[in-house]
Amino acid sequence: MASDGQIVDLSGSTTSERENFNISGPLHLTKVDWSNPCDRRSVAASLVQSVYILERDRQEKREGSQALAPPWWNAFHFELYRPLIDDADSCVFGAIYQLTSTQNNPSSHEAPRYVIAFRGTITKGDSFSRDIELDVLIIKNGLHLTSRFQIAIQAVRHVVATFGSENVWLAGHSLGAAMAMLAGKNMAKTGISLDSFLFNPPFFSAPIERIKDKKVKHGIRIAGSVITAGLAFAMKNNHQTNRSGETFLSLSSWLPCLYINPSDYICNEYIGYFEHRKRMDDIGAGGIERLATQHSIGGLMLNAMGMQSDEPLHLIPSANLTVNHSQARDFKDAHGIHQWWRSGLHLESKIYNYR
Repeated sequence: MASDGQIVDLSGSTTSERENFNISGPLHLTKVDWSNPCDRRSVAASLVQSVYILERDRQEKREGSQALAPPWWNAFHFELYRPLIDDADSCVFGAIYQLTSTQNNPSSHEAPRYVIAFRGTITKGDSFSRDIELDVLIIKNGLHLTSRFQIAIQAVRHVVATFGSENVWLAGHSLGAAMAMLAGKNMAKTGISLDSFLFNPPFFSAPIERIKDKKVKHGIRIAGSVITAGLAFAMKNNHQTNRSGETFLSLSSWLPCLYINPSDYICNEYIGYFEHRKRMDDIGAGGIERLATQHSIGGLMLNAMGMQSDEPLHLIPSANLTVNHSQARDFKDAHGIHQWWRSGLHLESKIYNYR
């Protein structure tokens, strides 16, 4: 083993321990209880990890018995139905998995028949520049315009049209969580709610959640809600504003599972985003927040100037929010996919339904 935590094989090449299922996978999960949220989370995270490794296998030209990705889906009796390839750089950014066996599992009726998984940014190899380009487009609310997302949503529609929507999962991490969230929102707008497992989905806004003083943090959020709701009310006759509100309401029955680490500044704003609604209800200002949470100040300002604004990705009405309160070693650990299949996690889950 190399000093940097890598394995050196006989050919002289190196592979990360994190890519090896027998070292870093959820080995404790010998039989899946599909009705258990922890087991479902662990399998979904493992399938997302397998997409990362599919791309690393491609980059390192690991094929056949040298490929490291297959154990990550074989362990749970899935097979690779189809990899999803980005037409811009030929990288693997996603995959469709098909369940082949439930081993007479009594909870098999809750098992997914198909899982469509998307990876996040890879900092190694030739896919890095394309991934960063898409990360920037998330900030600009332009992910839906990319060819990668068009390939992703076509894959989701193919699975649903061919096999039905029952027991079809979406899963993704970081950039991949943004892809899965956008795909889930698109399907929900057509009345199809897919089970979705979104690990560390990006939420780009002012870093209010990092403020330690709770009173200051809550005060800033209240001020933001009042300003946003005021702008939305003032523009109530604006077609674009009304359409945003209608779209938001149409998504309210979709309940994606969001997995957030408070030490991950890329996603931790989701904690305040949902908790703030309850606080506003508690002080009798729930109506203000229900209006404010449908919009962003930036989008409303652009609409006021007659410029069309794309809907921010992070605006979702409902969620099953799971927060990992386990101590993170560093930011990389707090943002990583590996945390989500570890045993003994200190997790807190809450369901937020938009009314």
